[in-house]
Amino acid sequence: QLDRITEIEPGRSLVAYRKLREGEDFLRDHFPLFAVMPGVLMLEALFQASCWLIRSSENFECSLLVLKEARNVKFADFIGPGDELKITVEIVKSDDQQVSLKASGLKQDTTAVSARLVIGKQRVPFDGEQGDLQDRFIAKHPQTFFEALCQAGK
Repeated sequence: QLDRITEIEPGRSLVAYRKLREGEDFLRDHFPLFAVMPGVLMLEALFQASCWLIRSSENFECSLLVLKEARNVKFADFIGPGDELKITVEIVKSDDQQVSLKASGLKQDTTAVSARLVIGKQRVPFDGEQGDLQDRFIAKHPQTFFEALCQAGK
């Protein structure tokens, strides 16, 4: 859901962008005469940006991030083809189990979506001697994609 990450302060905040393109599959159904990004995908963009902030803040040690709560979700504007969503996420509170964040998406200078997210941190449960090794591999694997998103933002 993200095209690029332009700013990151590990442990604090992240700014990312998502441009809605004319030919995206979901636009055929949502809605044919008034094509807009579904609210659930706007929220997904906030979640994904939050995950990148958490992963980078913790040196990609957490293998699984799960959306536990989406509070105070507000949709205030439509995102149509050609519009770009500027996503800003900020860590409010963090511990070993979960992270609370404040997230918003702006279309130009207008808030299109905002929410308070609670994201749980978990390890992928593997059995056997190789379990810890597999968990660490899964945790580190997204780092390459993250670096590409940050490079696209330069």
